[in-house]
Amino acid sequence: MSTEVLSALNEVKREDVRDYIMDIQDRMAEVPGMIKGDNPVCPLKHTFVNGIYTREIFIPKGMMIVGKIHKHAHPNFLMSGDVSVLTEEGARRIQGPKALVSPAGTKRLLYTHEATVWVTVHANPDNKDDLEPLEDEIIAKTYEEFDALPKHEFFKCITNKES
Repeated sequence: MSTEVLSALNEVKREDVRDYIMDIQDRMAEVPGMIKGDNPVCPLKHTFVNGIYTREIFIPKGMMIVGKIHKHAHPNFLMSGDVSVLTEEGARRIQGPKALVSPAGTKRLLYTHEATVWVTVHANPDNKDDLEPLEDEIIAKTYEEFDALPKHEFFKCITNKES
């Protein structure tokens, strides 16, 4: 199954990725008993400390997950696991441990080949610990909402270049 998943994801044209991911999300929402959000199968761990919010999720082997649209570039870490992932940057297979930077607007379709732990790190300058208003700041509910956001320095991803 693992090679078939990545092959299928690689067939999605870059200009169609958003529609493809949203279609999968909509289809999954119609499945009776579909797992959504924090639950015993895919538990979330939220940590709030000194202007930073981290979100850690455990995902069992063989799961397909659709992530949220992040408004800002942010670091994230595949702590352990083996996943095929589709974003607007394309499809690829990633094995942890691995540090990544997600550009603003990232939404992932993810298939786990092994049990996986993924952590995202977000700015939380007001030290909010209530998830609803915090998610309003870091997550766009739709691509249309994301596309309407003003683009400014906070959205840039700056990395050190090796010399």
